[in-house]
Order: sequence, then structure tokens, then C-alpha cells
Amino acid sequence: MPSTRKIFYYFSIFFSVLLIIISLLSLVHDLSLWYSKVLDFPRLQYLIVGLVLLILNFFLNKKWNVFSVLITIGLVAAITLHSIKIFPYFFGDKAVKDAAELKEKFSEIEIVIANILITNTAYDEFLLVIQEKNPDIILVMEVNEEWIQNLQVLKEDYAYRIEYPLENAYGMAMYSKFPLENQEIKFLNKDDVPSFHTRISLPDGEQFMFYGVHPVAPVPSSKYPDNEGEREVALVKIGDIVAKDTLPSIVAGDYNDVSWSLTSRLFEESGNLKNVRIGRGLFNTFDSNSMIMRWPLDHFFVTQEFYLSEIERLSKIGSDHFPLYVKLVLPKKNTQTLY
Repeated sequence: MPSTRKIFYYFSIFFSVLLIIISLLSLVHDLSLWYSKVLDFPRLQYLIVGLVLLILNFFLNKKWNVFSVLITIGLVAAITLHSIKIFPYFFGDKAVKDAAELKEKFSEIEIVIANILITNTAYDEFLLVIQEKNPDIILVMEVNEEWIQNLQVLKEDYAYRIEYPLENAYGMAMYSKFPLENQEIKFLNKDDVPSFHTRISLPDGEQFMFYGVHPVAPVPSSKYPDNEGEREVALVKIGDIVAKDTLPSIVAGDYNDVSWSLTSRLFEESGNLKNVRIGRGLFNTFDSNSMIMRWPLDHFFVTQEFYLSEIERLSKIGSDHFPLYVKLVLPKKNTQTLY
């Protein structure tokens, strides 16, 4: 009968091989299978598991041979791969500069984005979070008619709004204290999945473009729109639009994707956009119901004119997403120091 040590060793070898295979598959971007896309999400979890397995193999392995050496090399390679993806969020230079670097602040813009979950009825919990943060702009996703009715109280403080409720989990609403000009609702990939495009005017006369997005999830669904077997092109289209615009731009929403994915990086590059998380942390927003399987799906990407003053993951609101809050600073054009 094998000893307990040997049993643990066999288990560590099995999971080491599994992690190495998953890590290799996560590099393949051309597969249309939905689960191949999801493999890209839990990079931090892969990294932690890989480190634990590497330590276990060193302690449990009594006889080093070619196989055990190859397993060790594979684990080190997997750990390196996931570290390259994750470390810039914790140890990299900040992609969006700190507002504290500005000698004088000008327009501050406070924004909350929240996927409220269409089946969620904790309206008061969400409204309490909004009341506490009192942002200038709110982007709410997965709203239906019932949610819109319960959000009408916001109209007292938010004079400007765009509302497009749907029963397919891709309805969206936007509330703003600043004027929303040239409002457009566009459908970039699915004819029942909207995105908001609007120019926002600030009290000091500065203007910027705001794009509210909620691309479909890669996970197949018999009830809601999905992207099974297809490429998600909405984000890349937004990037192309931003690249052609002369105004500063913010692209915010539930991307249903992590920001280190190929699609997100293509979007970032095509629009010359910057991720507010880089150099500050992951701020995982999904899944709020799990302490382990969490990753960042809700994002703010901005053009180079913006500086960041604050970023915060807010309290639970009964949804499977946490709301995300940022305070951005937009200097006047004649005082901006671009980077």
C-alpha cells in the first residue's frame, strides 16, 4: 500500500501536468470553443496553484529523474507565463498617471459602473452604494423595465440620462450630472446588444467622449445572447472609433473579458487606450459570490489625457458583479502633460 507521502506526490504530479496543459491551451487564441476563451480568465489562480505545486514537488519528490525534471521545468514555465500576465497590475508602471502629479487639478469626474444582474431585486442596496459615493456619472448594465422604474429616484440628482432597458440581460442605462450631447445607441456586434456613445461637457468647458459597453459573454446561453463559436468584435470596433475621435475618451463597462486577453489588447492598441488598473492592482469585480474564482471583467480604459485620482471596488449589491468606482481628472488642454 503506497504511503501518504507517495499518494500526495502522485496527486501533485497529476495536477502539475493538468496545469501545464491548461497553461499551454490558454495561449491558443484562434479556437472558437467557448471554454478555450475562458481559460484565459483565472491567471492569478493558475499562478498561485503553480507555486503551490512547485513547492510540493520539491518536498515530496525523493528521486529526481527526467520526468520529474520536465514537470519542474513545465511548472516554472507556467508560473512565468502567468506572472508576465499578472505582475504588471501589481508591480508595473501606472499606465494612467496619478492625479497627484498634476500641479493643479481641474475637472474631476467620478464614475460608477455596475452590472446589477437582471434577476437581482436588491434595488435599495444598489441605490445606497450610489448615495454613498455620489458619482457624477453612473453606468448600469443588465437593466430591464423593472430596474428602470426603481432607478427613477436618480433623476432628482442626475438631470441627463440614456435608458435602454431589455429583457435579455444586455439592457443599459446611464445617468449623469453633466450634459450628454450627441447621444447615440449603437449595435456593434449583435442587434440586441447596445452600446452608448455620447459627448459629455464639463462645467469648465472641457469635453470628452464616453462609451458605455457590455459585449456578450463567451459562455453559451440558451436564454441570453452569447458569442459561442464567434469572435467578439464589439470592443475592437470601439477601439477603431476612439482612434478616429479627437476628443479625450473613456470606454467603460462590463467587457465580459479580462484585460490581458487578446481581444482586450487589440482594443487597447487600436484605440490608443490605457487601462486604469495597470500598476494599481486587479480589483476583481466578478464573481462576487466566490472568494476564489474572481477576475476583473468590469473596466475603465481611457485615452492619454486623463489622470487617475482614485479607484475602488465597491460593496456587494446583490449582483454577481461588484460595482467599480473611479475618480478621473481631465486637465485643461493648455495645461495637459501627455505621456
